[in-house]
Amino acid sequence: MAVVITEKAAGEVKRILEDQKYEEGTKLRIGITAGGCSGFSYSLTLEKEYDEEKDSKYDYHGVEVVVDKKHALYLDGTTVDFYDGIDRRGFAFNNPNATRSCGCGSSFQA
Repeated sequence: MAVVITEKAAGEVKRILEDQKYEEGTKLRIGITAGGCSGFSYSLTLEKEYDEEKDSKYDYHGVEVVVDKKHALYLDGTTVDFYDGIDRRGFAFNNPNATRSCGCGSSFQA
C-alpha cells in the first residue's frame, strides 16, 4: 500500500502550484521529520527533485506525489486530505501506523 491523497487535497495542491506559479513538473513530497510533540512530524513540500532509487512516485488526481522509501514504513496506508472548515483549514493525515497523535494532528508516534 502507499500514501494516498484525496481529490480534495489534490485540488488544493493544484491551486497552490498555480497561484504561486511553480514550474511544471513540481511534485508534492510527503515525508516525516523527527520532532513534534509525539515524536515525528509530517512534512509536505513542493519540489522538482525525484530519485528513482530512493523515492516512490505516484499520481493522484493529476498530482505527482513522491515519498522517500525510508519514510514509507511510517507512512504506508496514510491518506492525506484537505480540511476547510470554520474551525480550521489545512491538510489532515489519517495514518494507520500512528499509535498516538498529538491534539493538532501534525505529529505522531509509531
